Amino acid sequence: MRSDRARLLSTILTSAILPLALLTAVMLSLGFLTANVFAHVWPFNVEVGVVRAFVALRTREWNRISDLVSQIAYYAGLIIAWAVAGGIMRIVYHRWRETLFLAAAVLSQAVVYFITSRVIIRVRPAAPKLDHFNPMRSFPSGHVAAGLALYGGIAVVLTMHSEKKWRAVLWWALGLSVPIAVGLSRFYRGMHYPSDVAGGFIIGFGSLWIVYRAMLKPAKQRGSVAS
Repeated sequence: MRSDRARLLSTILTSAILPLALLTAVMLSLGFLTANVFAHVWPFNVEVGVVRAFVALRTREWNRISDLVSQIAYYAGLIIAWAVAGGIMRIVYHRWRETLFLAAAVLSQAVVYFITSRVIIRVRPAAPKLDHFNPMRSFPSGHVAAGLALYGGIAVVLTMHSEKKWRAVLWWALGLSVPIAVGLSRFYRGMHYPSDVAGGFIIGFGSLWIVYRAMLKPAKQRGSVAS
């Protein structure tokens, strides 16, 4: 019993905790370089111009649309999407593994984002803002990281169970369209620089890869059908 517990703890440590710690260290390094070292170097010195170009496109209708897009990667939207997608996966695949994978991916990115955004101090773009968040937590984009972790995670699961390549391509196109749209909405709403959104993508992809290797890849290799 003790050896089984020790083996389980060792597996969790090496497959999830240490990789997430490494991802966090990478994000802290990138955040420091982006916010301090390269802030006045191209292309970082033109990022505010990109944001202002999006801000200049504002209309009342696009304000509402951008808010809806942002909300699908925020708390309520994430919980609803996870409950619906996870519930369907539980019924279709007759196990909890995929449902828990989605939850673990979102929680993993949240930990990396929380640490990074609290340590890295970067002022949000100098542009009119449509949302009210901490003005000193521009890097990275939590909306994008969470959106990629969940909707990209759904694409991972559907791809893993797809026998035809065209379906896998379709799932990934749909899964990636959400965080891309969210990233554009964050520019439009004056909340993030392009490099902040890029940071969100790194966290999202990194968390997905780590949790996939820890939870889904072993089961796929074994051909497991139940959990």
